[in-house]
Amino acid sequence: MERIAWVTDSTGTLDEELSLNEHVYVVPMVVIMDGKEYEDGVDLLPEELYRRMSEEKITATTSQPSVGRFQELYKELEKRYDRIIAVHLSSELSGTVSASRQAAQMVTIPVDVFDTLLISFPMLLILKRLMHYIDNGDSINEAFVKTRMYADNHETYVLIGSLDQLHRSGRLTNAQYILGSLLSFKPIISIENGLLHTKSKPRNLKKAEKQIFTDFRRSVEAGKVKRVHHIIWRSVGAGTKMEKDDFRRISSCVDPCIPTWECHRGAYR
Repeated sequence: MERIAWVTDSTGTLDEELSLNEHVYVVPMVVIMDGKEYEDGVDLLPEELYRRMSEEKITATTSQPSVGRFQELYKELEKRYDRIIAVHLSSELSGTVSASRQAAQMVTIPVDVFDTLLISFPMLLILKRLMHYIDNGDSINEAFVKTRMYADNHETYVLIGSLDQLHRSGRLTNAQYILGSLLSFKPIISIENGLLHTKSKPRNLKKAEKQIFTDFRRSVEAGKVKRVHHIIWRSVGAGTKMEKDDFRRISSCVDPCIPTWECHRGAYR
């Protein structure tokens, strides 16, 4: 039986099951502040990034891991494994998939890269599903085909806290930023076919929270939602009473936002 190493990136927070799996490896994303690079979740934690963004009004940007970072890991893994399967966030949002594939051409061990077209915790559900299919005897191609169908059944939404960070990082023009700030827009962003789409633009945080949970309840009542696997709620901390009441009937998991997404989502206010 092939010895397989599983690789992912830090845009997904490992749960206990994956954290305890000795064959799962994480390549950290890069967060850049004041010209200094930090490894996501390694030497920069969410609390510190959130504090500096809020108090120092710094501009934080992100970058995918370098090809060399992947190559270094893959060369180390080829000493102990027969194959590497890498699962990454959407190639439409980051160059991580490309960097991983380029590094794969520089090593002798076979490396199969799966583009989830998703972000955050759903990406790790894809990893688990691939592991399940491979463990049950599916070929790489069979597992990838089945997992793609599984991935297409996931939906991801992000409530943007502040337009400031999007403006500082160049993702909003001056005109968009000024208009959005004047109207107090709190965009709700969805991930569709791997790309970011603006689902709606409520006029304040209270209306945005109400809308996202109204849409969520409607989907639950219609039987469309079986599980809520990951909720990014504010900068750190647990869910509100609304969350607990809404999620009581289905399986759910609430985690703080990781530094990579804090850079783009911004603080709620």
